Amino acid sequence: MCMKSPIAVFMKFKYGFPLLFLVLGFISCATKNNNSSDQFLETQNELTAKLNELSKTCSFNGFGVALVNDRQVLYQNGFGIANVATAEKYTGNTIQNIASVSKTFVGIAVLKAQELGKLKLDDPIDQYLPFKVINPKFPTDRITIRQLVTHTSSILDNVEYLHRAWILNDTINLASNLKLDIGECKFSAPSTAVSMETFLERVLSTNGEWFRADAFSAHQPGKIFSYSNMGTTLAALVVEKATGTKFDAFTEKYILKPLKMDDTGWGLTAIDMKKHSRLYINKTTPYPFYYGITYPDGSIITSSNDMSKYISELMKGYFGNGTLLNQNSYKEYFTPQLKAENFIERSTSEYSDEYNMGILMGFGSTGNFGHTGGDPGMFSVIWFDKNTRIGRYFIINTDWDDKESGKNQKAIYDLLDQFATRLDSLSKIKS
Repeated sequence: MCMKSPIAVFMKFKYGFPLLFLVLGFISCATKNNNSSDQFLETQNELTAKLNELSKTCSFNGFGVALVNDRQVLYQNGFGIANVATAEKYTGNTIQNIASVSKTFVGIAVLKAQELGKLKLDDPIDQYLPFKVINPKFPTDRITIRQLVTHTSSILDNVEYLHRAWILNDTINLASNLKLDIGECKFSAPSTAVSMETFLERVLSTNGEWFRADAFSAHQPGKIFSYSNMGTTLAALVVEKATGTKFDAFTEKYILKPLKMDDTGWGLTAIDMKKHSRLYINKTTPYPFYYGITYPDGSIITSSNDMSKYISELMKGYFGNGTLLNQNSYKEYFTPQLKAENFIERSTSEYSDEYNMGILMGFGSTGNFGHTGGDPGMFSVIWFDKNTRIGRYFIINTDWDDKESGKNQKAIYDLLDQFATRLDSLSKIKS
């Protein structure tokens, strides 16, 4: 996940509100259930109309949203514009990358591989990898899979990751696009692309071509939380090597197909580009299409419709009724793994997703859980309230405007929260 400054501002705004979910938009098609009451459908339509009215003053080109409880999808929709040049609408079936929310899929994949008897969370990663990954400051410590998926491996996202992992999809306007400001990261030319495995070996192996000592922290593996895109991608490679199946194929078999996430895939070559939203620097200027070599850390491309199925499954899994994993695996996935001594700095905000970690699932200080994501031209979030049993998904296709977006966020969040409660109540009433 590579954030530029407007997205960082967005995250500061969101932590200041009573809940972590917000929506903007124009009218589209809401989720409908043939077993729902007429009042339930009328309430969905009312929410759509009110969001449409609010969208007339908001600062995003397009966005998607979904609401679920632990039984069903309550609402999913898309609003606004997916392509300014063609005036194409952003709908519930519009697709785009979701950035680091993708990491939650890696957590599911690791636990599915464990269920299949292919690995164990506490196995050393060198048991599976064709190259050695060790913290040179602690050469006798063997990094484990659990450390990778709880961000305690001591692996850092150094400049080699930040400046080499993000690849422009084509060479159109290459010279100017390479100079685009995407925060601490940089775009690289298509000619520099290598495979995920090659990239990880070059950056993390002590014999690697791009190895630098600052790829690892000064802390012993397993001791200190430090959010790591590289560590997440390495966990995906471990799944590949342990199962003998490419990571994208493994997740398609065990996550996407079972949930009928038919418009979802890893990267631009795995999806229908006709359905893909442009991502925007501002209301008028699009980014070029890009992708990540380290794709498992943030490159799932999906729609609000498909994500509604996924977050519904996660909510069911939390309460013991999931289908992707067995109950013991879901219990592990949703169990906070870290203690106070694992943090140097720790946000106590109720809606920080880094107060504690499950298996690549974040927890706030109250025990509610979810994950955020941000890349050039987009922001995404899933968040689950364990007390109300309501889960939420939100995504935008435009960089955050720090002058207007906070006000939009607060107004729309209040509306969405109100309707989530109503829809949850009405979902218990059948026609």
